[in-house]
Amino acid sequence: MTAGNKSPLPPGEGQGEGSILSASTLLTDNLPLLAGAPNGIKKLRELILELAVRGKLVEQDVSDEPASELLKRIAVEKARLVAEGKIKKQKPLADSVERVPPADLPESWAWSSLNEVALVNPRNSAEDSLPVSFVPMTLIGVRFDSAHSQEQRLWSEVKQGFTHFAEGDIGVAKITPCFENSKACVFSNLTNGLGAGTTELHIVRPINGTIDPRYVLAYLKSPQFLTVGETKMTGTAGQKRLPKDFVEANPFPLPPLAEQHRIVAKVDELMALCDRLEVQQTDAASAHAQLVQALLGSLTQASDATEFAANWQRLAEHFHTLFNTEPSIDALKQTLLQLAVMGKLVPQDPSDEPASELLKRIQTEKQRLLVEGKSRKQKELLSENIPLPPYGVPSGWEWEILDSILYITGGVTLGRKLAGRKMVSKPYLRVANVQRGHLALDVMKEVEVPEDEVSKYLLKNSDLLITEGGDWDKVGRTAVWRDELPECLHQNHVFRARALTDEFESRWAEMYLNSTTARDYFAGSSKQTTNLASINMTQLRACAFPVPPLAEQHRIVAKADELMALCDQLKTQLSQARQLNEQLASTLVEQAVA
Repeated sequence: MTAGNKSPLPPGEGQGEGSILSASTLLTDNLPLLAGAPNGIKKLRELILELAVRGKLVEQDVSDEPASELLKRIAVEKARLVAEGKIKKQKPLADSVERVPPADLPESWAWSSLNEVALVNPRNSAEDSLPVSFVPMTLIGVRFDSAHSQEQRLWSEVKQGFTHFAEGDIGVAKITPCFENSKACVFSNLTNGLGAGTTELHIVRPINGTIDPRYVLAYLKSPQFLTVGETKMTGTAGQKRLPKDFVEANPFPLPPLAEQHRIVAKVDELMALCDRLEVQQTDAASAHAQLVQALLGSLTQASDATEFAANWQRLAEHFHTLFNTEPSIDALKQTLLQLAVMGKLVPQDPSDEPASELLKRIQTEKQRLLVEGKSRKQKELLSENIPLPPYGVPSGWEWEILDSILYITGGVTLGRKLAGRKMVSKPYLRVANVQRGHLALDVMKEVEVPEDEVSKYLLKNSDLLITEGGDWDKVGRTAVWRDELPECLHQNHVFRARALTDEFESRWAEMYLNSTTARDYFAGSSKQTTNLASINMTQLRACAFPVPPLAEQHRIVAKADELMALCDQLKTQLSQARQLNEQLASTLVEQAVA
């Protein structure tokens, strides 16, 4: 690339003081909006670096030595070092002249390349006994102001098989995902001024104080360098690397040296402001979460539906202030679910038939099915396996265990050897298909099963599907089957719980099994390994289960649906507001970098 090569300015556009002040004003006057957008602080940091390397962050000073003169001085210094044998003569980059600069620059700047203004991947020499710094990738940060950590080694231990660097060099990660995550730093405070480290770095060494290393760092962390760099990486997935020739030849926007220092100072100032905004947001989010939790706790502590209604009314007066984040709305939904299963969401009706009568009919039907051979008697549960009721319930309710009111079975075991049997292929539900309160049927798989086993695993309308486990959130996840497919089975990691009588509200059972109380039971009972958990058939059968009067079950489900719909409306409004905020922030960013 020729020194001082500039792209022509579009008609009517300039790169003078007015342009800089406009970009800076847009940035500083709209910080709350930019920071409040989705991933706002992260995007704000990226914008600062983008403006920095495009000459829009600080004003130009006509008294500065222009970059064209700086390039001449760098060329002279390089030639001197070559003549003295301190560096090798660099080979010219054949394609560098043909590269098109990505944007216009201020008048005093020049398009160049790192190969022209610095050394890329130089080597060091030192005595074997010299202590030096050693820096693995894990000790390099991703922030602009991150200082690397280091270990001390002897030069003889690290001079071969590692990347070399020296005090003031800039290192940038070349391997995925470290490159995309912007792992890069200026090496400083090195033992004896020298170091070595991870082989997954490219090193840029400025020529004797002609370039501010931290300006180069801003360039290497800028969105335009990272975005284009991702497209130039080579290699297989998970092992892609940034080629050296891209680092050497990619267009490098060179400001006057004095302006480089001003840019770095301004970036530091604005990054510190981002830090303060981040702390404020974190503190505000933490305080908001604590307030929401405390107020929701007052709902669950209500002694009955009347007290709940009074507490709810007080909460409703500040609804849009309290529930203005997705986590707060999710916490509200979980609290409403817990209130529902504790009998505090709707008032009790003394005229309702008590649950004890419903349970008698269920037991009668259970015995009839056993006598007629339509269900199989399961092994009796040991008394020590049956938990105590976790909380008190209203008058007319009863505590039972799932085994008393539902017929629970396992599903199809995959991979069985079934040679010689007549097979049929059927769709089946996996753990991934069963979410909390709904089924995800966009991706369905099929399994071959013996024809005479289809009826054993075939789902029926209103069956409850309960996941065995996997990750923590998967344990006991429950949804209701509503004949979404004509014929569908379930695998052995998804339990099926079927009502013994039509007098059963499956949605009530679904709500309870997804409530905090049931989830705590599953977490306490589950078999646990690293990051995994699961429950077995015995633990599921023994789960304590509250049974309200059937009429009250219907009222609770209806009320819960009404309130959950309100929560979903809040989420929709929140999403729309976030989208609008993001659009406004994006428009401001476009104006700032234009």
